[in-house]
This record gives sequence, structure tokens and C-alpha cells, in this order.
Amino acid sequence: VANRAMAAAASIPDAACVAAADLHGTPLYLYSAVELQSSATKALAFPAPYGLTVRYAMKACPNAAVVRLFTHRGLHIDASSCFEAARAIAAGVPPTAICISAQELQPNFGDLMDDGVKINACSLEQLARIGRRSPMASIGVRFNPGMGSGGIGRTNVGGPNASFGVWHEEMDEVKRVAGEHNLKITRIHTHIGSGSDPDVWMKVSKMSIDLCRKFPDVTVLNLGGGFKVARMPNEVDTSLQNIGEPVKKTLEAFADETGRKLHLEIEPGTFLVARAGVLVSSVQDMVSTGEGGRHFLKLDSGMTEILRPQMYGAHHSMRVIRKTVVDHADATQRYVVVGHCCESGDIFTPKQHEPDAVDDRLLPKTTVGDLFVIEAAGAYCASMAAKHYNSYPEAPEVLLSPSGELYLIRARQVAEQIWANEVALPDGAI
Repeated sequence: VANRAMAAAASIPDAACVAAADLHGTPLYLYSAVELQSSATKALAFPAPYGLTVRYAMKACPNAAVVRLFTHRGLHIDASSCFEAARAIAAGVPPTAICISAQELQPNFGDLMDDGVKINACSLEQLARIGRRSPMASIGVRFNPGMGSGGIGRTNVGGPNASFGVWHEEMDEVKRVAGEHNLKITRIHTHIGSGSDPDVWMKVSKMSIDLCRKFPDVTVLNLGGGFKVARMPNEVDTSLQNIGEPVKKTLEAFADETGRKLHLEIEPGTFLVARAGVLVSSVQDMVSTGEGGRHFLKLDSGMTEILRPQMYGAHHSMRVIRKTVVDHADATQRYVVVGHCCESGDIFTPKQHEPDAVDDRLLPKTTVGDLFVIEAAGAYCASMAAKHYNSYPEAPEVLLSPSGELYLIRARQVAEQIWANEVALPDGAI
């Protein structure tokens, strides 16, 4: 028996959630291959008059099965560290299909470049390091265009308060450092934030094209990602076609003016995977704080599986799947939904964009043992959780195939693996 409250259109039906929970227990992440394929098709249709490369921002959900699915659809990879690049290669991605834009370049970046991995220098120091290691290389440079936009301040990665990329006014220094090492800058990269305002994104896109004028060897313009995805019924998706058409016209005008036909790259992450995944949990306890207080649902998951509400005050749609038939089928109750961690901030229902403020959600009246599904949990959930807090093991990941089969793509972690890397002190050390 299923009930739904405040839920956007569900990407995964109740029956699949129940079946997955019966097979693998809760909590678990469940992804829809059909939704993943559909979002890839939409991204590949982004208007680009002189060629398009869609790079999956794999930090959103780096499981090898998801990476392979996108690679088979023709997507390339945006990696945020050398470790992510190595993980993509281990999943079967050709090194030439990977581009790194990182806050920190690990010491093996040069070896990855030798294998064909592309790198965008994200600071003047990185640019110099690349030059010393690989003089005469062709590289990209990530610029901070001077403005940014995100769903909230914490997801804004452009403007004077963001450390991402070379400040746009340091263009001459970029040219000097590149010239010192005979580096050829062939790609300009900008990215302004996650959940960004479409109007700001389009404005920055035009600013990024203007940056290309200053670098005559540039053949590729990478505009990043950050496309807004609706996780709640009152939110609106970014239309890639709507924001892409003005970019297409600007690229065409640039080509008419300069004779340079820029190849376009975009780096969606949330757009590709957010609504393709859910977190399936169980209601394991219920408490209240008396008349005038709160009613709490305690799940067998928490910040160890989803950190977005606790970090950003993010809202996700939720639904309850009742395990048994009840008399109060239509009854509702306002609940604060909390996680299993010994942490007062482990709350799934904060006030929107206010992670420190507790709120409640109108849901079907619930009993212990019911399944609880958190929607739009495909992006920045399994990959960005507070892993191993309170020594909880990693939850499994499951893929729902187009034919309806359920495939385990990451097993539930064995508890002993949590402390497997700890090294015992020798006798007498303390």
C-alpha cells in the first residue's frame, strides 16, 4: 500500500523500491537506467553549431556502472581530482575522454597527461606546475569570470568570494606564465555554480566567449554545468534548449567575426543524475516532544547517506510506502524527519536554504517499519555523504534496468572494512 506526499514525479516506482529493499535491505540507493539514458539524450541535444562534447561531472555520482552507462552513450568525463580520473580509467573510460579541473593537482598529474588526460589549470600556480612538468603542452585554463550564481551561497563558485579558477583580471599573467613554458592554451573553461540562475549563466557564457578573443589558439570553450534541476514540485528545471540557443547564436556571431568556430563543452552532473536516483530507507523509530512540540520520524539512514539537507538546507521530495494495510490510509501528520546519527543537525527536513533551522513536512501517517523514499537522491548523495560517521557502513547502490531487473552495483560495506586501514601501535607505545 503506497502513499505519496509532497513528491515530484517519481522516477522509480514503489514496487521497485520494495523489491530492492527486500533483496538488499535498507538503506540503499536505487538508480533508474531509463532516467539516466533520458537525461544523457537531453544533454547531447544542447545547441552547438560547431560540435559538442558533454562531460559528465562524475563527482555527482561516480559509481562505475553509472560512468560506463554515460560513456556508452557518448559522454566524456569531467574529473575534479587525479583520483577521480584514475577511477574513471578503472571503469573503462579512455584517458583521452577525461578532463581534470581540480582545486588540488596531485603529484601524478603529469603521468595522467602523458596518458592523454586533459587538464584545465585552475590557478597560476597550477599553470606553472604544468609548464615545469610538461613544457610545450596544449592545455586549458579555468577562469573565474568575476561573477557567479548558485542555488545558495555555498554552491556559488564564481565571483570575488570564490577560489575556483584564475581571476579574469590576471589574463596577462596567464599569458606570461604560459609563454615562459611554451604552453599552448587551446581551451577556456568557466563554471559559476550549482543550481545557477539561467540568466546569469547565459551572461557569463557570453563573457567566456569574449575571453576566447584574447587567446588566439583556443579552439574549445567549456561552459561548465550547474544547470538547475527541480527536486520539489514548486521548483523549475533549467531548459537546456532555452539557455543553449543564445549561446549558439553568440558562437555563430563569433565565428562570423573571427573565422574561429569554437567547439563547445558542457559539464552537467546534477542534471544527468539527480532525479534518476532515490534513497530507500526504513522508519526505525518515532518520538514526540509532547503537546505543542514535534513529531519525529527516525530513519535508518542519515547524513551518512545524504548530506545535502544538513549542509545546504536542501529540500527533497519524500514518499512513504506502507508495509501493511492500515485503517488510517488517508490520515496525515506533520513530521520532522531525522537521521540515525548522534548529531543534532542530522535532519532531512530543515527550513529551505537554512540548514540550522528545523522544519516539518506533511506526510502520510506513518508507523515503524514503513519504507521511506527520498527522491532526487542521484546527485551528490552517495558521493558526498558523511561517510563512516558513527561507524555506519556504506549503503549499497542498486541499478534498475530498462527491463525491470535490479542489479547490485555496490555491495553494502562490511563493518570490518571501516577500520581495516587502521594500524595498531606497537606494545609499549602508550
